[in-house]
Amino acid sequence: MYISLVKSKIHRAVVTGADVNYEGSLAISADLAESVELEEYERILVGNMTNGERFETYVIYAGRGSGTILLNGAAAHLGKPGDRLTIMSFGFFTAHEEARTHRPKIIVLGEKNEVLRHK
Repeated sequence: MYISLVKSKIHRAVVTGADVNYEGSLAISADLAESVELEEYERILVGNMTNGERFETYVIYAGRGSGTILLNGAAAHLGKPGDRLTIMSFGFFTAHEEARTHRPKIIVLGEKNEVLRHK
């Protein structure tokens, strides 16, 4: 049996922009995404801590070191610059062997999307 567990999480990311004319996705600074092992085009669940919205989309990489967190397409209607997001991805793990030892990759970000700590 497989169970779904949190694989990656970026906590308290600050939205830097929104582009309703782009076709979809959440652009994340490549260094931040890679630090929690989020792959480009990976499906994610996003919770907007500011307004309570939750939505699914996928990751695209933004410029490394840019601190970019950019809502694109329909997601651009669900937040605005300055909002805080929790960005999560999930993986399937065997219920006993993998689940018992799995630890998600988690970072907590500051005001300028700098990494404050790894969990």
